[in-house]
Amino acid sequence: MMLSMMGAAVLAYAGMLALCQGLERHFKQVWGRTCPQALRRLLRGLGWLGLLSSLLLCAQAWGWAMGPVAWFGMMSLAGLLVVSLLPYWPRTAAGLVALVPAWGVVQVFA
Repeated sequence: MMLSMMGAAVLAYAGMLALCQGLERHFKQVWGRTCPQALRRLLRGLGWLGLLSSLLLCAQAWGWAMGPVAWFGMMSLAGLLVVSLLPYWPRTAAGLVALVPAWGVVQVFA
């Protein structure tokens, strides 16, 4: 259950960051260049995929009665973290997405 909660939080953060990077002004803020249209669409799709995966992990951990409630909490915390980091440390905010593969490795060996 703990790995599902951690995974839900990491995927919610990755999804929120991808949705944020799918916007032209936030992409330019982090990377200093404009975002191509195809990459914007890809980032938005990956953002929604990350949030959906987070919902599935929350439902796995808490069941469908409490899972969506936990998912809204995970999304709120992830959004708060993105909003807090992006103005001051934009590259750090983007770099935290490296936790997704690290969580995958933990999941495989647990």
